[in-house]
Amino acid sequence: MIGWIIGLIVVGLAIAGGVGWTKAGNEHKEILSLSFEQIDFDNLKDGIYEGYFEGGMYGWRENRIRITVDSGMITDIRVLEHKENQSEEFTGGLFGRVLEERSLEVDAVSGATLTSRAYLKGLEDALKKAQKQD
Repeated sequence: MIGWIIGLIVVGLAIAGGVGWTKAGNEHKEILSLSFEQIDFDNLKDGIYEGYFEGGMYGWRENRIRITVDSGMITDIRVLEHKENQSEEFTGGLFGRVLEERSLEVDAVSGATLTSRAYLKGLEDALKKAQKQD
């Protein structure tokens, strides 16, 4: 009887694990397939802008990013809200590469590709709001 109960528990855990693995796989594919718009870093309006990324199909990487533009240059990038705890070293390195290369098409932080891409989507949303309209 106990063997049968243990067997049911193992089967239940296997099913739950399979469902979780499928969800994670789908979310990974979605985040990795995200594309980024071309941002004209020479055409930014002064001000403070917030960007938002809903975090993918399950909201696991939801974030809100704030940028400050002064004299047409980005002077500050802050993560206001996020579902994952990332250090300033992580975000500073990622956002530093964006500023240096003046592009959202930068290398992700090693070991945190999905989170990096999610933060870049939040940043993209803020940058689109900062674009001067001709």
